[in-house]
Amino acid sequence: MIRALCIAVAAACLAACVSAPLRTPEPPVPWPERRAALQAQEAFALSGRVAVSTPANGFNASLRWRQAGEVSEVSLDGPLGVGGAEIELRGDDLDLRTSRGEHLEGEAAHEALLREVGFPLPLAALRYWLRGVPAPGAAADEVLDEARQRLTRLVQAGWEIDYAAYLDSTARSAGDMALPRRLEVRHGETRVRLVIDRWLP
Repeated sequence: MIRALCIAVAAACLAACVSAPLRTPEPPVPWPERRAALQAQEAFALSGRVAVSTPANGFNASLRWRQAGEVSEVSLDGPLGVGGAEIELRGDDLDLRTSRGEHLEGEAAHEALLREVGFPLPLAALRYWLRGVPAPGAAADEVLDEARQRLTRLVQAGWEIDYAAYLDSTARSAGDMALPRRLEVRHGETRVRLVIDRWLP
């Protein structure tokens, strides 16, 4: 009886193994569709770290970025003197507040940011580069990971962007599409290294 019971259990297990379908991974979203979806997404947020190196200086800072439509709100904690800066970009209008109590707008804000950072920050395009896509409306050279249908390298507006890693586990905010985890942005001798710890919808 015990032998018969063991045989029955084994047979049931084998039947379950045979009947259970193997899950095949879903194919990646094709690149043109992925690019269009990410370029169209108007709201997101991230937190991470940035390291900037220029011929004149360099700094490390924590980074928070919140995008709401055409408004980019960027917080840098660490550089620009004592504590950091709050940057708000609305189209071409720039608003800069520093931990030293300075509040600058327009051209004065652009000049102060250029003076402190050492190079003109490509903020308008960076909101797209961070997501792993080129800024729309401008020519770009793309190098694609064909298997995963995502960028490994991008050249646009004189900047070179290399994508070293993607953060697959937090891709829900991009409709199940993986978002960049580590990237490097270069222009001449200026290098900006970014590590994104968390993406938010």
